[in-house]
Amino acid sequence: MLLLLLGIIVLHVTVLVLLFVSTIVSQWVVNGGYAADLWQNCTTGDVFQCLASSSNEWLQSVQAMMILSVIFSVL
Repeated sequence: MLLLLLGIIVLHVTVLVLLFVSTIVSQWVVNGGYAADLWQNCTTGDVFQCLASSSNEWLQSVQAMMILSVIFSVL
């Protein structure tokens, strides 16, 4: 029983670490001179330029759910 509880605790801590990393990391998709994440899209060329992510409704809902999941996991 103790081993099962220890396994559950390790699994939860792993999920929390992955949640924080996936919310904070700044480059989810990297393709040549292009990098994108939840918050901004960046291009590299002559000038490194970052723009806010598109205002799609699904992307805004994903951003809201990621922030809420971080808040509730801390609580």
